Amino acid sequence: MTTSDKVEDMIAVMSRSGWRITDQRRTLAKIFADNEGFLSPKDVYDLMKDKYPGVSFDTVYRNLRMLSEMGALEQFYFMEGGLKFKGSCFKHHHHHLICLECEKTITFDYCPMKQSMDLPESFKIMSHRFEIYGICGECQQQAE
Repeated sequence: MTTSDKVEDMIAVMSRSGWRITDQRRTLAKIFADNEGFLSPKDVYDLMKDKYPGVSFDTVYRNLRMLSEMGALEQFYFMEGGLKFKGSCFKHHHHHLICLECEKTITFDYCPMKQSMDLPESFKIMSHRFEIYGICGECQQQAE
């Protein structure tokens, strides 16, 4: 998938959610399309303020949270690094193995939600997240 395809996918999610597509929001989509890894709100703010010196950290953070809620971004919480975001994969449902050392992300198709569950109070699941944190093989070899 090309960078422009990723940007357009994010723009489409914003549009479907009723957002007006501004130059700043297009830039935000491009930042995530250009970066395969995780970005903290501070990382995104630093990249945004280069082009938009008047942008506030609160505005960037609020937009990241809203983009995550609408499904354009995935958010992850790292014990040491705090909250970070990554562009969503729109192709198929999957989950992640995340290395705590290098933050490498490996997707895998196993989904625990496919197992039958007896939920209390007729609870209806609308969405879910499942991540496994550990140390990737490469980082394990480097540690030896």
